[in-house]
Amino acid sequence: MGFATDAIHAGQEPDPTTGAIMTPIYQTSTYVQEALGKSKGFDYARTINPTRLALEKNLAALEGGGKGFCFASGMSAIAAVMTLVGTGDHVVVSSMTYGGTFRLFERVLRGYGLDFSYVDTGDLEATEKAIRPATRMLYIETPTNPLMGLTDLAAAARLAKKHSIISVVDNTFMSPYFQKPLSFGIDIVAHSTTKFLNGHSDSVGGCVITVKPEHTERIGFVQNSVGAILSPFDSWLVLRGVKTLHLRMACHDSNGRRVAAFLTGQAKVKRVLYPGLPSHPQHDLAKRQCTGFGGMIAFDLGDFARAKRFLDHLKLCALAESLGGVETLICHPGSMTHAAIPEEERERQGFTAGLVRISVGNEDADDILADLKEGLSAI
Repeated sequence: MGFATDAIHAGQEPDPTTGAIMTPIYQTSTYVQEALGKSKGFDYARTINPTRLALEKNLAALEGGGKGFCFASGMSAIAAVMTLVGTGDHVVVSSMTYGGTFRLFERVLRGYGLDFSYVDTGDLEATEKAIRPATRMLYIETPTNPLMGLTDLAAAARLAKKHSIISVVDNTFMSPYFQKPLSFGIDIVAHSTTKFLNGHSDSVGGCVITVKPEHTERIGFVQNSVGAILSPFDSWLVLRGVKTLHLRMACHDSNGRRVAAFLTGQAKVKRVLYPGLPSHPQHDLAKRQCTGFGGMIAFDLGDFARAKRFLDHLKLCALAESLGGVETLICHPGSMTHAAIPEEERERQGFTAGLVRISVGNEDADDILADLKEGLSAI
């Protein structure tokens, strides 16, 4: 089936009781069993829920994976993935990863004896040099949040296999509509379903898609044992959102290209980071491994004061954490989404105090551009 068909139908059948075309919200904590040892395949809602199961099947189909697992947040999904490694193990991570991921790794998991090295995973030579005898995982963001750096997925998968380590990709920025890491040989994909998959800024969640049986077994065990599951209602919301994923992502991409081109032509903008621009150093890689460029853009206004004046004068573009909604969301990563990363580390990576991140929404592009012009006029 094509992507749009799978987005609308995969994992979902009309309700057997009523024929309802939408998967119902099975708001139940338990299930009555027909007899001792005989059930309809459902026993306890932490372990399995029909609404969540439909979403898990749907997302696995869209990513081309074997099994999907949905969690209460993107961070709980990443935490579940990290149970595949343990005390004394080392993980190589994309530099300047999402601030919440950095905080989990540095301020929680280091306390349990894990070790992390942050490298530009777009540089495969540097990535391989970072691998040690104790390395057990390669954790990649592509594009990175917020500097929009790319990693060659096929090359990274080969490198991970060469060293017998697990490869993981956070695919939140691109969604499976534009990028399918598993098709390049990556072992595991993670998402914050809060973002583009849901797309309506009304649900928080995460998912993990696996291929290998040993990873599937472990993630399923952890999901049930820890219990950080996505609720039936949130599962239903994401199922609803995914049905229009292909339509929304096409609009994010179209609007994103126009906004990136506009920003590139503004004298008050020092640089624009967007893989869809020919000026992006990995533009050719983006064209090879993605089917579009999406709506995530970072741009530098020079310093914090200029960024603040710009952000304070916007009306349509909402100053807020998060991304991937139908509405345009904009933020100052240094003081918002990435505040957990030390300032000296941000500066080392070229992450300046004037950096702004925009998640270009599905409004009329002319209205988004007019708002950005208004903000720039304040500088």
